[in-house]
Amino acid sequence: MHSTLNAAPNYHQFNFQWKSQKPFSRKFKTSPKILLLTNSLRTSINCEPEEGLDKGPGPPWSEPNSVARFPVVIRQSGRVLRYIYDGNSLKLVSLDGGPGSFCLDFEDGFRKLVRVSGLGIKDFFIPKQVPENYMGYVKWKFLHRVFSSALQVLATQAMFRAIGIGYSRSLPSAAALNWVLKDGLGRLSRCIYTASFASAFDTNLKRVRFTTSVLFSLSIGVELLTPTFPQYFLLLATLANIAKQISLACYLATSSAVHRSFAIADNLGEVSAKAQIQTVCFDNLGLMLSALLNMLFKNNQRLLAGLPFFVYPIFSAIDLYGIYQGLQHVHLQTLTKDRLEIILNSWIEFGRVPSPAEVSKEEGIDFLWTKSKELWPIRVGCLNTNSEIPKLSMMAMQSLTSEDYYFVCIENSCREWTRTKPQGILLCLREGTGTADVITGLLQACYIRKALLLSSRWETVADASDASDLVFNEWFKLIDDTKQSAKRDLSTLKDQMGSLGWALKHILLSTEEQAKYSYVDD
Repeated sequence: MHSTLNAAPNYHQFNFQWKSQKPFSRKFKTSPKILLLTNSLRTSINCEPEEGLDKGPGPPWSEPNSVARFPVVIRQSGRVLRYIYDGNSLKLVSLDGGPGSFCLDFEDGFRKLVRVSGLGIKDFFIPKQVPENYMGYVKWKFLHRVFSSALQVLATQAMFRAIGIGYSRSLPSAAALNWVLKDGLGRLSRCIYTASFASAFDTNLKRVRFTTSVLFSLSIGVELLTPTFPQYFLLLATLANIAKQISLACYLATSSAVHRSFAIADNLGEVSAKAQIQTVCFDNLGLMLSALLNMLFKNNQRLLAGLPFFVYPIFSAIDLYGIYQGLQHVHLQTLTKDRLEIILNSWIEFGRVPSPAEVSKEEGIDFLWTKSKELWPIRVGCLNTNSEIPKLSMMAMQSLTSEDYYFVCIENSCREWTRTKPQGILLCLREGTGTADVITGLLQACYIRKALLLSSRWETVADASDASDLVFNEWFKLIDDTKQSAKRDLSTLKDQMGSLGWALKHILLSTEEQAKYSYVDD
């Protein structure tokens, strides 16, 4: 029996204070699992095992009134808690307040109530896992939804007032025509708009979203004019509803992409659900604001009738400002031609790939379409036969082989209202082109643009119909050099883009950019 016990020298016993103080007997030789468990416990709480069976101090909780802190911390409702044994029982103790937080009874009641209420509101409105920019987006969304909802209430009141101003016998016919014209034509316009600009919801999301928001704000202004011109009620209401339906179509089409940019843990359903909660609550606050304004001026009908015209410019400005700032906090990870061009320009100039947040800041909303006015703009698509095609472009097409999935050439933009012919770079994609080919082609186009901007001898390259063979040779040498540079950088570029969270599976192109050519081997 003694030899059996010595065969397991790693087994040690603990002298627990709340257990019997009798020494362990040799019967434990048949229960090695219990001894293994106690040894594991000693190791997990950083207690060094001692030689022998009854030697050495016990675990931290074996001493009277001793405190044992376990290396296990959990986060619950925004609080940081740790498992503590206080000598009598195991407890979860808050670590937010430092050493003094081990006794929760000393916390200030009001301070605790405010903190708990804040955490509850945050859990109600905010998803569990979202990026840092989400909070800024929600703050501006609050501003936008509150004042937009208040304006809609005031506009609805104005339309009811306009119906009351007209002839009483015209009310039934007005209601019938309102259904046919206001709702029917509005929905039809919504379908036409959605079908015509479907690809723009992906490639120019922020610009389209803000543009339709401006349209929505103008539609409310039209509805506010109906009491002033009651004889044109149906016309004004129909035009306003068409604008609202177009704005609603854009909002619904782009919401999923906006929510997906915040779903960093693939929790798109949670982000969408919280967005609906935010919308309902913020809109209700807008209803309360409009009700408060009506209560303040209910005793003066003249002021009440003029109230919408006074608050409309203020509320509209705040509404549009909130939308604009909220879109600035949306960092889309999908690649479009414009975003990819920003990334490639940064790669050429600084040798690094910018993050989605940096690209979002540089991309902006471009509400006035000012970014296309740069020198040597890059366009993706096919050659336009309505404009003059340079000889270099025709030579580029002539030199194509079956192994080429794109080609880069020069084009002249045809503008009848101006005498100038702005020059640009055209990237033509072939049917079956993959993501790597698009990135390579656009990177080559960016390299070519940099060379054209650095040297003045290429200023008239698009008009070089009678240029010498030396000019053509230098041009095609530039094409070959930039193509090799683009292929060399592709692997490292894609690795950096993937590490920063860019979606490399697809590149979103507009309807015009999706025009591709097919290779015919004659």
